[in-house]
Amino acid sequence: MPAQPAPASLPTTVPRYTSYPTAPQFHAGVTDETVLGWLEGIVPGERLSLYLHIPYCERLCWFCACHTRQTLRYEPVEAYLRSLIAEIRLVGARLGGRGMVGDIHWGGGSPTILKPEHMRALQRAIADHVTCAPECRLGVEIEPSTIDAARLDALSELGLRRASIGIQDFDPRVQAAINRPQSFETTAAVVEGLRARGVPSVNFDLVYGLPLQTEASLRDTIRRALTLAPERIALFGYAHVPWFKKHQTMIDAASLPGPEARLALVREAEAMIAAAGYQPVGIDHFALPCDSLARAAREGRLGRNFQGYTDDACRTLIGLGASSVSRFALGYAQNVTTQGDYARRIAEGRLGTAKGVALSAEDRLRAYVIERLMCDFSFSPADLRRRFGAIAEPVLALASLLAQSDGGLEAADGRFRLTGDPRRMARLVAAQFDAYREGSATRHSLAV
Repeated sequence: MPAQPAPASLPTTVPRYTSYPTAPQFHAGVTDETVLGWLEGIVPGERLSLYLHIPYCERLCWFCACHTRQTLRYEPVEAYLRSLIAEIRLVGARLGGRGMVGDIHWGGGSPTILKPEHMRALQRAIADHVTCAPECRLGVEIEPSTIDAARLDALSELGLRRASIGIQDFDPRVQAAINRPQSFETTAAVVEGLRARGVPSVNFDLVYGLPLQTEASLRDTIRRALTLAPERIALFGYAHVPWFKKHQTMIDAASLPGPEARLALVREAEAMIAAAGYQPVGIDHFALPCDSLARAAREGRLGRNFQGYTDDACRTLIGLGASSVSRFALGYAQNVTTQGDYARRIAEGRLGTAKGVALSAEDRLRAYVIERLMCDFSFSPADLRRRFGAIAEPVLALASLLAQSDGGLEAADGRFRLTGDPRRMARLVAAQFDAYREGSATRHSLAV
């Protein structure tokens, strides 16, 4: 069945809603003092997660929109690691043993640029300064071109449970157009090394909408990726935002698939992955039915944060490192972006906070509605009233209006549900509940 087009009143370029309010609403009114207060509000035994940002790569991929920089020297990485460990010490001192870390994620950049001894030092610093649950899970983003046996051994020793591998596309022409050479054989060898060391979950990132990409090339990429049997697959649409990431100007915009071609690419990819037995999760993920993310989706426990979809239910995610984002019950905070500013602040005994946003009661209400739309493609009026009381009524009135005017929602079985193709509609309808979107000058990527 062809996709139902978005109603004319819905936008076509919208945020990815990995937070609400979204990052453009962050401001300098959230300071170190704000974050210190939020840290002090964490109670003993409260479940926490940590995100550690390693903003270095040996090669800069032109498609990437992450906060990272290229380096061919290891000295800047080692200096940054000292600052990161010092920040862990600062945060740990403020926590004073409160909270219980259940999930740790290393992201980047390329965390596997770290030498094995520095991987161990980083995890040891966490263990020394924060309280970790016995079953604490470690997830790491792996760059196949910078991983070796010694690094795999170190990660295995540290308890790696989930490895995320960026593939994008195996077509050499596409790889050349985005400056990311990575053969299937290299990727397969890394997966084999992870499996041999007992890592239970391997996740692949695939991307559609890349320059020179065709349905045939993407089919071949997915066919090859499926032979490696990852537990999860993320299928992202390439976001061409050269006004935000200047290195994307290296990509010839004329070589990018147009909107209709992008839709054809994603539909072909989704069909292949689903046919291989993977359960769709949210708008852009797939997981084997036995995977914890698939179980969370089936049970209505799926969540969404700056790392994407997650089965981690904790409300506090502490971001460490330059540009990292923290989520607290009372708001969001982001560290300074540049490594130099970050290092200076940490050396002065300060946190790295640059900006953020404190959450109002209405923010929390709208955040909940948007997260449920992005995760479950529906939400319950009764649930909203139970959680938020009378302030839910204007949002429910808006939902009723959308349901009555072909605005992407329908009222059925005591819920508001997305109509048409929910994976395509979720971001568009979620934007209708975004109180900050109207009048915003921020430019976003295409919703498909």
